[in-house]
Amino acid sequence: MALEALINRCKNNEAKAQGELYQLYSAKLFSVCLKYSRNYTEAQDNLQDAFITIFKTIGQFKHKGSFEGWLKRVTVNTVLQKYRKQRVFDLVNEQQIEAEDVVVEDTSVPLDFLLKIIQELPDRYRLVFNLYAMDGYSHNEIAEMLNISAGTSKSNLARARMILKTKITAFNNNSSAEGY
Repeated sequence: MALEALINRCKNNEAKAQGELYQLYSAKLFSVCLKYSRNYTEAQDNLQDAFITIFKTIGQFKHKGSFEGWLKRVTVNTVLQKYRKQRVFDLVNEQQIEAEDVVVEDTSVPLDFLLKIIQELPDRYRLVFNLYAMDGYSHNEIAEMLNISAGTSKSNLARARMILKTKITAFNNNSSAEGY
């Protein structure tokens, strides 16, 4: 009930309520932004853009379904819109790569390393990887969200997986050589 009142106050553009909402959800939404951003600074910018969009569109939330889910969807769409404007998908080669399951033998890779190598992926690969592997969207949904074909989504996912596998294998080989 308190959340519903807070949302209604935000719909009335009350700055104090907007601040409360920001404090309540900024950490969770920042983790979403970090997933889709190249680095920490870009994630901070994306979070601010997302909250601007949230406050502009909060009137569209009809108190049906999860408010947190709505916030995450708005955040992801805000970040993706930024990439669409940057036209990161224009250079995508539609040539299909055979999708293969990537299996990493050793899973003792530090979480910060995994986040770093995911952030280092080219934009189109990182976005498709996160949407598919982390958030569970289908290739058809990704294609619609990013304005690409489902085949391009599959190809970009396969390329992202190959890049990540190569980096994880190199990390594991270096760790073994150094005696970790």
